[in-house]
Amino acid sequence: MLLAIDIGSTNITLGLLSSGALVHTFRLQSRREQTADEYALALAQLFELEGVARQIGAAVIASVVPSLTAPLASAVRRAFGREALIVDAASDLGLRLAVDRPAEVGVDRLVNAVALRHELLAASAIVDGEGADTGAGAIGVDLGTATTLDCLSPRAEFLGGVIVPGLRVGLDALLARTARLPAVPLVAPARTLGKNTIECLQSGVVYGYAALLDGLVARLKAELGFECRVVATGGLAEVVAPHTTCIERVAPDLTLRGLWLIYERNVRRAAP
Repeated sequence: MLLAIDIGSTNITLGLLSSGALVHTFRLQSRREQTADEYALALAQLFELEGVARQIGAAVIASVVPSLTAPLASAVRRAFGREALIVDAASDLGLRLAVDRPAEVGVDRLVNAVALRHELLAASAIVDGEGADTGAGAIGVDLGTATTLDCLSPRAEFLGGVIVPGLRVGLDALLARTARLPAVPLVAPARTLGKNTIECLQSGVVYGYAALLDGLVARLKAELGFECRVVATGGLAEVVAPHTTCIERVAPDLTLRGLWLIYERNVRRAAP
């Protein structure tokens, strides 16, 4: 199986995939102070506990935390004896990066775009997808530490997008700077009109972000000028997406599936 590792600012998501199907997922905290040895021990124990350590045949990593990339690659080497493929903007993604500075784009955004491109090809029943026009583009909405909206053209062009401070980041900043506000569960209240402080905060955060996404997606579609499917992912997608009008579906494993596709493209296809 392929071990796919998505190193985010808050969490590290690990997925085991077999023939593109997700078999297991795990999460670790992104601890910048943790050493490669400590991560190796954590990985070995975690996968031994599930009885799948011996099934790992390869690994691929996407990271938005540069200080954790090498330690996790070393941990995979120590724990499983595998050299991980490190994905970046220079990898063969099957996309044209139509942005000013491709190397500055968060690799998670590019990985999501690869997965979205695959979905567009499948929906259009196109087998050979190199540069093919799928008839529709996509907007990927990733609700994590940051909220990102990324645009993909029908001809496999990554066009850029929008970055907004994440829902939880904004709420934590407000709570940290305000003495009397209570901790707030991140759930939607029964109504928009809050009758107490917690309901007011929940309404502002959940419904506020839903309205923000609807507004931004409408603006992006108007500028793009082509049909777009809108897919959400990320740890907070299930909280916000049901209250939007723009998001068609939630794909929790979008990034892990994108990593599998990139591994297939860069390693398996390149093999003699």
